[in-house]
Amino acid sequence: MKILSYNVNGIRAALTKDFIAWLQSANPDVLCLQEIKALPEQIDVSVFNDLGYHIYMHSATKKGYSGVAILTKQKPNEVHIGTGIDYIDYEGRVIQCDYEDFSVISVYVPSGTNMDRLGFKMQFCTDFLQHIDSLQQQGKKLVICGDYNICHEAIDIHDPIRNAKVSGFLPIEREWMSQFLTELQLVDSFRHLNKDPHHYSWWSYRANARNNNKGWRIDYAMISQNLEPKLSRAFILPEAKHSDHCPVGLELKL
Repeated sequence: MKILSYNVNGIRAALTKDFIAWLQSANPDVLCLQEIKALPEQIDVSVFNDLGYHIYMHSATKKGYSGVAILTKQKPNEVHIGTGIDYIDYEGRVIQCDYEDFSVISVYVPSGTNMDRLGFKMQFCTDFLQHIDSLQQQGKKLVICGDYNICHEAIDIHDPIRNAKVSGFLPIEREWMSQFLTELQLVDSFRHLNKDPHHYSWWSYRANARNNNKGWRIDYAMISQNLEPKLSRAFILPEAKHSDHCPVGLELKL
């Protein structure tokens, strides 16, 4: 099973950039989307249905903001819209599809652009960790895909020294990511199979950053440790250019 995750920075904008042709070519079994910036009635879902996908969306209450979705060829046993935590669900940041053997989550972690939003982000991270812990207590095997807005290690960012005091690479954020992986016994699928530097999933629109590969790896496909034996491949697709992010993905042998 091929699972991809992509912060599209506006699904309607992506659809004007041959997104459907890319999706047909990439042909994932499951596609997790973040930052869709649209309400369900603002999207012609038939373009996804025509490719064999069911689409489930969790939009933010605020129009043109945030939002997550999951496209899946196999109809899930159950779909969970949100977390049940009001302030998280108001911004449309988590959606979950349950299958027979595991569950897939699309998550969009807030950015910490100022002190208020950094506090919001860290509260989200704390509550999201507890949410995932409760799912694991139910015995669920998880694939948690999305834009985490955090570079975990120095290898995940093009200039760790200059960015040491920039949100997304702050010690408090990186410590949370270590806690998230360790306490919940999760595996960073890409780093588990790829130890080389210079692999990123987001680039600033400024200073020709993408062409110079001065990026950040802030998009992840995390998996429960008990799914690791089934992990056959993990990858990043920088050639996809519908957004300032690019897709990340994995393949599981099920």
